[in-house]
Amino acid sequence: MAVSALRITSEQARQFREEGLFVLNRIVPPGDLDTLRGECQRFIDERDREMDRLGVDKLDLDRRGSRYFVHAYGKSPAVERFLSSDLMARIGQAALGDTVYLFNEQYVVKAAEQGMPFSWHQDSGFIDYPHRPYLTCWIALDDMTEANGTVYLLPYSRAGTRDVVKHAREEESNDLVGYFGHDPGDPVIVPAGSIACFSSTLFHRSGPNTTDRVRRVYVAQYSAEPILSEDGSQPLRLAEPLLLEGKRVS
Repeated sequence: MAVSALRITSEQARQFREEGLFVLNRIVPPGDLDTLRGECQRFIDERDREMDRLGVDKLDLDRRGSRYFVHAYGKSPAVERFLSSDLMARIGQAALGDTVYLFNEQYVVKAAEQGMPFSWHQDSGFIDYPHRPYLTCWIALDDMTEANGTVYLLPYSRAGTRDVVKHAREEESNDLVGYFGHDPGDPVIVPAGSIACFSSTLFHRSGPNTTDRVRRVYVAQYSAEPILSEDGSQPLRLAEPLLLEGKRVS
């Protein structure tokens, strides 16, 4: 599907407003998908070399051969071009309106037969002061299945809230958890190059990767205004404009 042909349907826009999500199948151009995959492997290799240098198997949240959370912004011009592409600007506009900023990004990788699950949470649950909800674009770099640990989404109407709730630290996993109900959520079973788009107030979780292949995702997050530190002195993470009042920022 050409980027120029991208149209967020009125039904998808309504679903985002009312339920906090929509999914775009096979939307990432093949060249961009290849770039995102190649840069993902480069950053994993760099983390492994750093662990080798330090003589450790754990570094920050990364676990050698198990899971990786690595950032590309500031280290990969190719990924930065994708983050500011017309595709991502149009998705951001459909969800957030005519002003869109890049807020955050990272690769999330679960290794074959080792990747860990992640408990129910809202992305906004990790910012413990008031802020405007933002958009998460969960970009599948591999075909996603329940077996390889895809994301599960819980629509607002079933979660019973669209507000940010207080999260509790789970002792065993150290995850922050915000939903303790019995609804399993809806698994996002999509081919590589698809994007699950959801609000930072939407509950989501992911399962373990039980397959013999790595499961790779790139997460790009956008906001309708700069999200600042609690004292308002500086951006909490990034605040790079893509659209200002409907006009593209070069």
